[in-house]
Amino acid sequence: MADLFSHATKTKAYTAEDIEVLEGLEPVRRRPGMYIGGTDEKALHHLVSEALDNAMDEAVAGHASRIEVELEENGFISVRDNGRGIPVDKHPKFPGKSALEVVMTTLHSGGKFSQKSYQTSGGLHGVGISVVNALSETLEVEVAREKTLWRQRYSRGAPKSKLEKVGPCNKRGTMLRFKPDTQIFGDKAHFQPADVYHLARSKAFLFRGVEIHWKCAPALLKKDGEVPEKAVFHFEGGLRDYLTTTLEGRTCVTREPFAELTELPVKGGKVEWAMAWPEDGEDGFIHSYCNTIPTPQGGTHENGLRTALLRGLRAHGEMTGKKRATAITSDDILEGAAILLSVFIPDPQFQGQTKERLATVEAGRWVDQVIKDHFDHWLSADPASGAKLLDFLIEKAENRLRLAQARDTFRKTATRKLRLPGKLSDCSRTDSMGTELFLVEGDSAGGSAKQARNRETQAVLPLRGKILNVASATAEKMRGNQELSDLIQAMGAPLGKEFTSAKLRYERVIIMTDADVDGAHIAALLMTFFYREMPELIKHGHLYLAQPPLYRLSHGAKTFYARNDAHKEQLMKKEFAVNAKVDVSRFKGLGEMMPAQLKETTMDPKTRMLLRVMLPDSHKADEKTDAKLTADLVEALMGRKPESRFEFIQEHAEFAKELDV
Repeated sequence: MADLFSHATKTKAYTAEDIEVLEGLEPVRRRPGMYIGGTDEKALHHLVSEALDNAMDEAVAGHASRIEVELEENGFISVRDNGRGIPVDKHPKFPGKSALEVVMTTLHSGGKFSQKSYQTSGGLHGVGISVVNALSETLEVEVAREKTLWRQRYSRGAPKSKLEKVGPCNKRGTMLRFKPDTQIFGDKAHFQPADVYHLARSKAFLFRGVEIHWKCAPALLKKDGEVPEKAVFHFEGGLRDYLTTTLEGRTCVTREPFAELTELPVKGGKVEWAMAWPEDGEDGFIHSYCNTIPTPQGGTHENGLRTALLRGLRAHGEMTGKKRATAITSDDILEGAAILLSVFIPDPQFQGQTKERLATVEAGRWVDQVIKDHFDHWLSADPASGAKLLDFLIEKAENRLRLAQARDTFRKTATRKLRLPGKLSDCSRTDSMGTELFLVEGDSAGGSAKQARNRETQAVLPLRGKILNVASATAEKMRGNQELSDLIQAMGAPLGKEFTSAKLRYERVIIMTDADVDGAHIAALLMTFFYREMPELIKHGHLYLAQPPLYRLSHGAKTFYARNDAHKEQLMKKEFAVNAKVDVSRFKGLGEMMPAQLKETTMDPKTRMLLRVMLPDSHKADEKTDAKLTADLVEALMGRKPESRFEFIQEHAEFAKELDV
């Protein structure tokens, strides 16, 4: 204790002198991460957002209609609007200082704390423009008010000139021109033209009443033409135009996007949305905004949207008699969808100064209430599109449930000693290289196959009758189907996107069914299962069809096997004399073949013939189109709608030959 006391007395005393008081904008320069989220490139571009948000607030309030954004070669950027202009008269609480200087140099100052000047705005804390000033090496502000132009210059938050009366002018508004401070962001920090361009463009989509002019120094632009030197953004259609432009060239589930602009049940409140569901289900997004401020982390307004869409779709399913709609979740609705949501509300609450997440509780309730009513009307107004969307999302929900069941089965298998289906006759080789899994119909065929196989490399799994048609079955039926559960467990690999060849227990999966109509149907059901639930198995060349014989032809010492009637006729003409009395026997099924015959004709790699199941060849440009055509064909032939199969049969009946009926 004495030692501790002695050490304490030697340490410098902690006194009032150690308490620092940071004044003015010094807190911003000491801790920029608290105000703009860091000092990286994203934080650098946040300065542009703050300047542009001020101009947009003037436009949304109805005082500005034009904004100009210019990126200069020397590292400066300017944002100009034709709004009212920041006040330049003396501030009553700061003698000797203009209101402009107070706004530029004092945290938590501005005209947005009350709703006298702005009903809805993005700048709420009164720190945005002063933060830009604090973190700029040089900043110049011009204000045009009452036909007079005023100017003042700053550096790192401090005034470098007095407010200067430049002279008369015939315009109005505010112009900010600044260059980020290299002491904060580093010597190599510079604005990316593409990022600033897309930011300006998105602001124009968010408010129909503004026209934004873009200009960039040619030396900053790439030669690939990604960003133009000059452009004008003005979109009368708002978010609908934004969505249409973004989804250009992609086919969507519904004929028209679900898009609207309407009022919220709060003074000055508005909500606008635009959404569509691309059929390819790829590159989905949800971009949300509050008072033109991006909210990449979502918030209460997104939660309200999710609730409204889910309630609307389930209610529509109940109204149209589609009980399976109860399986749909909000994640099914949003995954792969293209959604834009913008709200304007008074006094919004955000999490953090960078405003990446909306926290206003009431916003969720307002958005839910308004969008739910419009969604109900939209679904009912176009029954065909409503039904198609509902079917599309029901299928997604059931696919999700099937994959969850498969993953659960796979996890259970992986976390305990591997327990394979009891009726599986596994091969002895532990490495998958060179191994094969034969899927056969019934125990009878399974018995012959087990005797005919090579025990080291060939496994046999008998399946009972015709397996479930996964293209038309519900997720509940698939989860409860023992045959499919045994198949998934025997293969060892999970379904869907989690499938990898490394997890597959066999190098080849071979469908071996009888050479008749029933056998072909079972093979089609199995191929449908693999295409819908494990497409990578086909894509990587692991799925095959065995070619068992239908006939045995013998005469004297000669014996041949024919796969079908055409092959039989070919062998009769080629291998036997014209008048020879050939003994022709037809196999009723694989179970009736002797094991030696089955081995020779169908299972022995030296004498058999296999057909590899493949997806259609496609060039990269047509890959999505070919994939959609294949999916449509599978849905037409194996899906829930019998009228699709009837239509296909009618169209292709003239091409059918050698029907085994």
